[in-house]
Amino acid sequence: MAETKKISRRQFVTSAAAVAAVSSLGTKRVLAGTAGAGSGRFQAATPLTDSPTWKDQGVENLAKSPHAKLRDIPVHAVTIQSGFWARRREINVTKSIPTMHDLLEANGRMNNFRRLVGKSNAAQIGPVFSDSDVYKWTEAVGFVLQSGDRPELRAMAEKLIDEVVAVQEPSGYLNTYYQEDRKSLRMLPQTQTTGHELYNIGHMLQGAIAYYRATGDRKLLDAGIRFVNDFLLPNYGPAPKKPIVSGHPEIEMGLIELYRITGDKRQLDLAGYILQGDKRIELPERRTIYMFSGTPLAMRTKLEGHAVRAMYACCGATDYYMETGDDSYWKTLNTLWNDMTSTKMYVTGGVGSRSDGEAFGDAYELPNFRAYGESCAAIGNMIRNWRMLAVTGDAKFTDVIERALYNGINSGMSLDGTMYCYRNPLAFDPSTGDKIRNPWYDVTCCPPNLERTFGSLPGYFYSTSNDGIYVHLYDNSQLDWRLEDGTGLKVTQKTNYPWDGGVEIAVTPTQASEFTFYLRIPGWSDGAQVTVNGKSLAGAKAGVYLPIRRRWSPGDVIHLQAGMTPQVLEANPRVADDTGRAAVQRGPLVYCLEGLDQSGGVSLSDVALSVGKRPETEFQSEFRSDLLDGVVVLHHAGVAYENGAARNVLYSRYNGESRKTRRIPLTFVPYYAWSNRMATAMQVWTPLLGS
Repeated sequence: MAETKKISRRQFVTSAAAVAAVSSLGTKRVLAGTAGAGSGRFQAATPLTDSPTWKDQGVENLAKSPHAKLRDIPVHAVTIQSGFWARRREINVTKSIPTMHDLLEANGRMNNFRRLVGKSNAAQIGPVFSDSDVYKWTEAVGFVLQSGDRPELRAMAEKLIDEVVAVQEPSGYLNTYYQEDRKSLRMLPQTQTTGHELYNIGHMLQGAIAYYRATGDRKLLDAGIRFVNDFLLPNYGPAPKKPIVSGHPEIEMGLIELYRITGDKRQLDLAGYILQGDKRIELPERRTIYMFSGTPLAMRTKLEGHAVRAMYACCGATDYYMETGDDSYWKTLNTLWNDMTSTKMYVTGGVGSRSDGEAFGDAYELPNFRAYGESCAAIGNMIRNWRMLAVTGDAKFTDVIERALYNGINSGMSLDGTMYCYRNPLAFDPSTGDKIRNPWYDVTCCPPNLERTFGSLPGYFYSTSNDGIYVHLYDNSQLDWRLEDGTGLKVTQKTNYPWDGGVEIAVTPTQASEFTFYLRIPGWSDGAQVTVNGKSLAGAKAGVYLPIRRRWSPGDVIHLQAGMTPQVLEANPRVADDTGRAAVQRGPLVYCLEGLDQSGGVSLSDVALSVGKRPETEFQSEFRSDLLDGVVVLHHAGVAYENGAARNVLYSRYNGESRKTRRIPLTFVPYYAWSNRMATAMQVWTPLLGS
């Protein structure tokens, strides 16, 4: 259809050659069924790497990636114990994932598959990307099972996978939307720009790989391989094949992760071709901006268009760089990262300021009430930085990961695990009637995306390098893994992070060994102190990894003490919405005011911070076990403005007089926990007295 205006995904959905390099990977060939409608045949399955084995691969399998400095550790290698993330993850497993399964059923997502094999009379329901909701849910289960068996979840997933692969056509094609009278639209250039066929399969590949790494079951993975090898690769790509474009980037990540376990370079090459853009598909500039694809990614100079698409495109490009070393991509990725972190990222780590097109705005366009900040975009920001961290080992990327994870991502799921934010504004007025948390969205991309993120979280705590190990995140946990030279290693963290900045880390190699322990010093920390076996170490600087090289023996203990003094932050003067305002942060957590916590029913529009030259001393921290599942709240002696009659009119003459104020206690809670009690006003950026 002709595009006449900018569109958002919500608006859109209402309308509508040999296997190469395998021998170098070390592979095993097994027999597997190619279950699919009308096929009824078995064939030798595509050989997959066994170095490392399926169960020892991380969130990404970077073991053979030549341009990755760091390697992921498997999810099962880290056990997150009682503490901040343990509660969140248990709710994810016991409430979020099971109830999302029921909602997918209730809203027809599985009937979309069943109807194609005569097991349902229901009509197709949901947007063009509905299949991806099922695949992201499967990925969430896969990551959960990597941490340990959950028989009920595994049974749910196995039934779902059987129903998915049953509808695969003999050609390898698998999609529930482009059926019947829509068959003629399959993979047409216009369909590719809006129809999400490749987006769906990208998520299918990621979900299948995560489930395979949890269970060794490759049924869904083999279906994904059939789509790629039997349908996609023979028919789409450089001439004389048909043209291809990624209307919503995602397939790039899926193809490259598939290449990492098959060694089939055709899959990597197709991802590279998609990233380059197919010149045969001529698209208006506004469309390639919105899609963040269709033109060479390496030629882009700023982040624009749909925020999730842009983040996923950057993820795919970073994956491509890690396999090829194409410097044009790395240069562009750094340019885009600088553009985001210096002009387009919220203090919560959220990205995408405009609801129109769910898009990035102009530089410094970061409104608060109108902030979009889609949960999926914050997740995209996290996983994009994870990949850039793998290339460099630079802690600036980890700081963004932590900021997004604790704030803009964590806010996306309610504390009880059953309500979700699609958008995550930095100010809210309930009088608008907007309901910010809901159990279901017809565009339900965010809920299973949040669930797969929390499921995969142990895989983000550590990485290995050729000279040692990096610790990225802090929480009560135990690592049971090995260094790259094969030396067994246990690392145990004891901490009350993020409420307290003290972390005790016991380092226990199986035998005394010399290696470097890269200790992350968070970028927000002031005056961090580090000791090893009680002896102070110099060189701890905020925003870097402190390399501690020594001969480590069982019983060695590192202690990190990062200052948790509340910090008052100001925005760049060019961020118009934050002029004269400040945000409050303590440790990795951004704080906000909620109206129901303030005394006397005062309106948040009438309060201000009253701080001097040492604002950090003007906040008192209090742990409240009875509030919001246990949080540190911040108390501040602020002010409320007394509004005269002139304040009741829209405009009045300026008279030079200061507004009258009265002292009032202000109570701040962590941003991630807002909107978990009742509909109430909220703001992150609060006026400063006198501004």
